[in-house]
Amino acid sequence: MKRTVISLLLLVLCGSAFAQDKVGTLKPYGFVRNYFAFDTRESVAGTEDFFFYVPKDVNITSDGTDLNEQPTFRFAALTTRLGVDLVGFEYEGFKIGGKIETDFYSGVSGVTGTAQLRLRQAFATIGKNDWQVTAGQTWHPMAADMPDVFSLNTGAPFGPFSRTPQVKLDWKVADGISFTGAAIWQMQYTSAGPAGASANYIKYGCIPELYFGVSYSDKGFTGRIGVDMLSIKPRWNDGTKKVSDRITTVSPFVYAQYKKNLFSVKVKSIFAQAGEHFNLNGGYGVSGVNADGSYEYTPTRNSSTWVSLAYGKKTQWILFGGYVRNFGTIEDLYGGDGDIAPAASLFFSKNSFSNMNRMWRLTPTIIRNIGKFALGIEYEVTSVQYGDYKNVNGVKYLGKNGLAEDNLHWVTNNRVQALMKFTF
Repeated sequence: MKRTVISLLLLVLCGSAFAQDKVGTLKPYGFVRNYFAFDTRESVAGTEDFFFYVPKDVNITSDGTDLNEQPTFRFAALTTRLGVDLVGFEYEGFKIGGKIETDFYSGVSGVTGTAQLRLRQAFATIGKNDWQVTAGQTWHPMAADMPDVFSLNTGAPFGPFSRTPQVKLDWKVADGISFTGAAIWQMQYTSAGPAGASANYIKYGCIPELYFGVSYSDKGFTGRIGVDMLSIKPRWNDGTKKVSDRITTVSPFVYAQYKKNLFSVKVKSIFAQAGEHFNLNGGYGVSGVNADGSYEYTPTRNSSTWVSLAYGKKTQWILFGGYVRNFGTIEDLYGGDGDIAPAASLFFSKNSFSNMNRMWRLTPTIIRNIGKFALGIEYEVTSVQYGDYKNVNGVKYLGKNGLAEDNLHWVTNNRVQALMKFTF
């Protein structure tokens, strides 16, 4: 009986394949990419330190030496990529496609290890006429539009950066106008919380992250506005009983792009509540304790903006600029004494520091394209304004608004990065 059922299933699958109106093709693609990077300062960075976030704050010794003022250098090909597009499949008027994409990002801790393949994107699409549904792992709708820099961080943390499981609907309602709605989950890029960065907070929250946006394009111009809503449970029990903790955040964004001939300009801005789940400098904290033992929470407010200018084809000239401002939490943090509250009450991005107040970046880039081979050099200067934590009996404190505003000072990293890339 079991063999009969399996045989029938195989016949159905084969029959479906032969009944297709149009059999598509598989298009492999990828590149071999080598990065070479020099930094003037110890920094927070991932992927063998190629994915740069922020320079670390000063660490002054008794003789006045800053231990984090330390140059570093590295080079590697671990971001080499392999992928395949599934295109041209049709069945009874439905257009069907997909993508599988991987690279060698996994397996490296710091700058040590052997790079292994990891899942980057994997999704299927089905559409008809003016709509298309995408299901699988792909770019977050707020992260899909990127600047032209060749740096691995593609402008993060000045803009959202996240690939994540989702179900997305794109619907063209008129010439140049389309709506996008998505239900999104967390996997690699996760929320902060009492147990560190984890997808458990959305798992126990039982509500997917929701996105809705509108796009308009005409004569070289593309514009988007959208809003993202996330509702999570930082705790679901306190070790002895269930608790009803929950925090809901809303983050709007706007994107605009104009292209003409060899010139393009792009700009993106997001005002995020928390936002650490798509690699922004933010988080949330405890603002109160209820009689039933559950906690109230308050998010940080983060303004992140970048602008990218590019010109050329064989030789590309690119200029990127970004600015981030941390406005602190909406409500005061819990557990404070006067104007201060424990820094432990604030769950902040794992790729940054809660005493970060603002930051800026400037990145000029030159890329020379020789057919499918490219050489590039990039100078990236990133400067962060930190404030000092207050130290009371060995405990770190922030202001009640989640900001460190004492002894404000700037810390800067200079990165020179080179690229060699062969695309196939």
